[in-house]
Amino acid sequence: MSENNLHNLSNDSSVSGQYFDTMRRSEHLEPEKALLIALLEDAIDNYRKLTATRDRQGKEQFREAEAWIMARDDKWIFGFDSVCELLGLDPDYIRRGLREHGAKRPDEGEGRRQRFRRRRAA
Repeated sequence: MSENNLHNLSNDSSVSGQYFDTMRRSEHLEPEKALLIALLEDAIDNYRKLTATRDRQGKEQFREAEAWIMARDDKWIFGFDSVCELLGLDPDYIRRGLREHGAKRPDEGEGRRQRFRRRRAA
């Protein structure tokens, strides 16, 4: 199919130039896109995994992820809103999903029962 596109474009030099410029640009941006995806994945993983953590380092990582995700700063290229927009994602949709995930945290009573079972078994 790409051969047909190239054949059709060969008759119009301005269109073929635009096509190749776009292809070169998308290839050039792939490492940057991978970096943005890694940044976003790391923050989301920390937010989800560390929501109910009790240790100091985990709480700090959670607060950093939460602050970055919930900030509404589209002026900074590495801000959450900018990263989502560059990747074609809706930042508010992701925020809403993360808040809903946080609302479904495991029950505190369950944690107490597990600790009780461990003590009892020992």
